[in-house]
Amino acid sequence: MLENPFDDMHFYEPAQGHGLPHDPFNAIVGPRPIGWISSRSADGAVNLAPYSFFNAFNYTPPIVGFSSIGYKDTVRNVEQTGEFAWNLTTRALAGAMNRTCAPVPPEVSEFELAGLTPVASRLIGVPRVLESPVSFECRMTQILQLEGINRDKVPTWLVLGEVVAVHIDRALLKDGIYDTAAAGHILRGGGAGDYFTVGPEQLFQMSRPRA
Repeated sequence: MLENPFDDMHFYEPAQGHGLPHDPFNAIVGPRPIGWISSRSADGAVNLAPYSFFNAFNYTPPIVGFSSIGYKDTVRNVEQTGEFAWNLTTRALAGAMNRTCAPVPPEVSEFELAGLTPVASRLIGVPRVLESPVSFECRMTQILQLEGINRDKVPTWLVLGEVVAVHIDRALLKDGIYDTAAAGHILRGGGAGDYFTVGPEQLFQMSRPRA
């Protein structure tokens, strides 16, 4: 047994700071799928914004969620209308996705800003991104303001929604199976602007143990 197993480990308590040039938390919990969320306000203004704190949380019913640091337009819109759409970000759409990060007022359309096309959804009143090869139409199930261990409220809101409709480019269905590598997913990493792609070279297969 090592006398001191922590000699080669950088240790820190987040509440006291990490002591590094850049917070490693986002890089360790990653790369993360991007929640490219379209929403509509009660008065009809359409918003499109990317969230790197995004993931799927349940199979049946399918539930996805994103976390907004700060009560932003997207959270307000979903709270008002109860609907949002998730749109897949791909390598080809990376530049457009990045342009939708711009801090613009609610009346400015991120669709126009990024040169994207809003297209009507089937079951919800929020438009999807036409250029995205996959979209989920979602109805909000919960909005939770996060809390720390001391039960104090954190200025971050988790938005959860049930996927009620799915759109997939048929070119990504190979023998009826979704081809993740061919879609060109991009994922958020750490650092000021690190992203990753998914390709066939990252694929490996493993079967679960059977009882």
